Amino acid sequence: MTGRPADAPARTDPTRLALTLLLLGSTLGVMAGSVITPVLEVIRQDLGVSGTRAGLIITAHGLAIAVAGPFAGWLVDRWGVRVPLAAGLAVYGLAGGSGLVTDTYPALIAGRVVFGAGAAVVFTATTVALFNLYRGAARDRVMGMRSTFTSLGGVAWPLLSGAVGGISWHAPFGIYVIGLPMALAALAVLPRARPAARGRPGDGRRGDGERGDGVRALFRAGPALAGLYGLQLFGAVILYSVVVFLPQRLFEVGVSLPILVAVFTASIGGTASVLGLFYAAARRRLSYAALLRAAMAAWVAAFLVLGLAGSPLSLFPATVLLGVGHGIVFPTVTTMVGVSVPERLRGRAMALCGTATFVGQFLSPLAVGPLVDATAIPTAYLTVSAVTALLLAVLTLSRAYTRFAPMDGDADAEGDDDAGGAVAPHTAPVTGTDATGPARSR
Repeated sequence: MTGRPADAPARTDPTRLALTLLLLGSTLGVMAGSVITPVLEVIRQDLGVSGTRAGLIITAHGLAIAVAGPFAGWLVDRWGVRVPLAAGLAVYGLAGGSGLVTDTYPALIAGRVVFGAGAAVVFTATTVALFNLYRGAARDRVMGMRSTFTSLGGVAWPLLSGAVGGISWHAPFGIYVIGLPMALAALAVLPRARPAARGRPGDGRRGDGERGDGVRALFRAGPALAGLYGLQLFGAVILYSVVVFLPQRLFEVGVSLPILVAVFTASIGGTASVLGLFYAAARRRLSYAALLRAAMAAWVAAFLVLGLAGSPLSLFPATVLLGVGHGIVFPTVTTMVGVSVPERLRGRAMALCGTATFVGQFLSPLAVGPLVDATAIPTAYLTVSAVTALLLAVLTLSRAYTRFAPMDGDADAEGDDDAGGAVAPHTAPVTGTDATGPARSR
């Protein structure tokens, strides 16, 4: 393993409390919209707004996250993780919890926009913190755990919201207040590591002023990023095409009970959460390129089943396959983005992952909806399967990312000589780690 430069930022061994806080913080992104979904119709009726305006209560924060993401990344790169995360959690708790006392639609939307800005910082800071605190096999394991926690949050938070939503439509907004004690916990348990060292005159490296810190500098440092962000956006588009149109498809085949619809949608997150537990083991044996190909193959199969199946029982395997694909892509793309850029740009690189995700969610009904209106839901899903198969063929034939070389020396290059296992963790491991392992399949 390549030695760390003497002037690189010092890292503090992560504690169990810090890990727990960061993994819980990773669930707050999916909590942002899912907590409101169970009471959205009640809000619409109480405030007397149209369905479209009510939908903005769900999506306004996503647009704010997409717009504020780059700024959130700059904050993390400039000030480190600890203080921005605490501030983001405080904004998350206060702005999110404002719905407890809000009785007008404009005030509710304004609160959701501010809430989205806080959520952008939380998303970026938790991801960067987990990434910087661990290396090698420990990092792979923690990224898998993050995927598991995020997926489980997509199941647990809506259930909690539904439980308290019977009290009042205001009550679920109180769940966001968890951000306030988490902000204090962030200040207490996260290490006081300073931001990545910047270049100084005479130290043999170009300073930030010469290299730049903007988007152009980011993509110059990590030329693979464009494809990774594109894959992240595409994954969000196809996932939300299921979130939006699967309930309608289930109604067409005779499934109308909300609890049964919830079983289908929850199986996506449930499968992804299980996959996260095995991500580190898969990463020891497979290259990044092989993992991406496997995930896209699962997506192709999932939408093929969604397009051809005509009964509830035959539709269910599709949601499981979709969960397999997302359970692989989520930690893989995050890790590849993180190791593609120098640490001084990592906050902005990770923030753009969030931007790609939320832009994809916003675009999904706009991209798939017209096809559904012009044909039918099964035809639209078969089209998604065909497009995904085409992208898989391009990824395979071009051998994109086959020789992917992490910038921070965290793992072996993904080329023909890609043997050897995960690099030993840079810090104290979460669990045991291996210094060597089996050769990875390309």
